[in-house]
Amino acid sequence: MTRKNVIIIGAAGRDFHNFNTCYRDNENYNVVAFTAAQIPDIDGRKYPAGLAGRLYPDGIPIFAEESLPELIRDLKVDECVFSYSDVTYQKVMATGAIVNAAGANFVLLGPSDTMIKSRKPVIAVGAVRTGCGKSQTSRRVIELLMERGLKVVAVRHPMPYGDLLAQKVQRFATVEDLNRHNCTVEEMEEYEPHVVRGNVIYAGVDYEAILRAAEEDPSGCDVILWDGGNNDFPFFRPDLMITVTDPHRAGHELKYYPGEVTLRLADVVVINKMDSASPEAIQVVRESIDKVNPGAIVVDGASPIKVDDPSLIRGKRVLVVEDGPTLTHGEMKLGAGVVAARKYGASKLIDPRPYTVGRLSETFRLYPEIGTLLPAMGYGNEQLRDLETTINSTDCDSVIIATPIDLNRIIKITKPNTRVYYDLQEIGDPNLSQVMDGFVKKHNIR
Repeated sequence: MTRKNVIIIGAAGRDFHNFNTCYRDNENYNVVAFTAAQIPDIDGRKYPAGLAGRLYPDGIPIFAEESLPELIRDLKVDECVFSYSDVTYQKVMATGAIVNAAGANFVLLGPSDTMIKSRKPVIAVGAVRTGCGKSQTSRRVIELLMERGLKVVAVRHPMPYGDLLAQKVQRFATVEDLNRHNCTVEEMEEYEPHVVRGNVIYAGVDYEAILRAAEEDPSGCDVILWDGGNNDFPFFRPDLMITVTDPHRAGHELKYYPGEVTLRLADVVVINKMDSASPEAIQVVRESIDKVNPGAIVVDGASPIKVDDPSLIRGKRVLVVEDGPTLTHGEMKLGAGVVAARKYGASKLIDPRPYTVGRLSETFRLYPEIGTLLPAMGYGNEQLRDLETTINSTDCDSVIIATPIDLNRIIKITKPNTRVYYDLQEIGDPNLSQVMDGFVKKHNIR
């Protein structure tokens, strides 16, 4: 039988997982390339032979997505598998048009072929867009399970930006583990909030191996918590699926891939940020839920904020630094830093664009809609230096740090600064505590 030539279109995450679960040892297919988008400096590398398996002794090259039509032609490609998240339906089908016009089939893989079954009960937390509040929801779920005496091991959606073979299975139990694994800012923002609370979290590249390690974690494991990335659906088959929505981007829950998939899969839908969203926007989200998943439990939620030093905001000209991916492909215009600036009476938000340098200037060229906020981009040392220089060069009175980690730990900020904190707070009933009671009882977890 002639093997079908395949390109996997991705962004260093879902693409590798789709390969591992569907193509790695499948002699019906020949994956000739990955293409990369969204994440800087992913293209030009290889998916290593040590991960690719016996059919790929030389590994698999990774190219920029811009070269897709030429790759389809030159490599005689039969199928292209779209494998990344938080994109509009227009983007998905525009890519499909490029693929079809070049002569290949356009493929979307679903849960049946890509979800791995765990030996432990699994709770998955996903979202309809990047930046809805998955991480704070995951933390809340873990807290509730720990209150019930259960040991929870979290597994995070992949962010393999470094040595892929070395990142096959990563375990984080302390802040020192973040340094040992050479984590980027984006990785630390997801892992650090877990480890500082005493939770173990896994991530990496090979999620079958990661799941088996998590199930047998030396600290014990009663429940696996899947902490999703972007708006992707889980890599593990969930026994309970929680999807977070965001009324600051009302309507997006039915316009982005695969966010609507996570909404339709949900057993529980959290409407987050109700403390800072308009009633009209909240109603739009409620109507979307009712339209596509009327059987879901709906939990109303807020993201109340607190800051270290409100005096550094009141009456000040402030630079607001927010989570990078939330501002870039997440397209968020109103993050926790902006809410804090308004709540505590900042006189003005300072536009960082006249002061950006290097890779940060490039980020604003690629995502001009970011506006007056500064994304905390830190995929490598060069971007960290550019972030540090930009912050310290900006003509402002103080800096609001609204990232999930304290940037002062990894760069030197010479301006007065204060940090914003936020957690999920449920409003009324039903709430996540009641949901956890039902989950524990259903699965007879002790």
